[in-house]
Amino acid sequence: MAPGRSATSMQFAMRIYTKTGDAGETGLFGNVRVAKTDPRVEAYGAVDELNAFLALLRSENPPEQRDSELREIQATLFDLGADLATPGAADSLPRVQAGIHAMEGWIDRDSADLPPLKSFILPGGHREASLYHVLRTVARRAERRVWALIQREDVAEPLGTYLNRLSDLLFIWARVANHSRGQDDVLWQRPCSGEPD
Repeated sequence: MAPGRSATSMQFAMRIYTKTGDAGETGLFGNVRVAKTDPRVEAYGAVDELNAFLALLRSENPPEQRDSELREIQATLFDLGADLATPGAADSLPRVQAGIHAMEGWIDRDSADLPPLKSFILPGGHREASLYHVLRTVARRAERRVWALIQREDVAEPLGTYLNRLSDLLFIWARVANHSRGQDDVLWQRPCSGEPD
């Protein structure tokens, strides 16, 4: 037993396992039970995964301003995910819509110093850039899950728009991560045509 904790207080400690999901169902906010494969669960689960990857990126000690922006994105994703887990909820909309506007400003700001793209680029370069590319693909998957839910249920479209804009931003920040270190983007090369020599 931990020092200073009585047997009585231990009895009321919350257990992490409830066993209520052992048969493949989970609870949404509002005491609604659904299958763990339900599109709503897939949507907020993908958003949660994206948020966890953002935490991994933040553990790389980005500059203070970038870390602040990433923290705001994490908080918005948490609110967005709560709405996805609550049928009919739209509490996150003011924050989500403000976030879309903010990200568009960050994209414009951070694109200004980048060389123009003349080719497709491959994920890669510096480790930080590669992490941004991983995040970009996770954001795209979360966006697909959310749009699939929007097409089935009454879910606000800006939630999907937010994730679309976030993936654009993460692409730009991957390029910034390489550019700020004097490292070129990894360009996709068109396959050679003709017979080999």
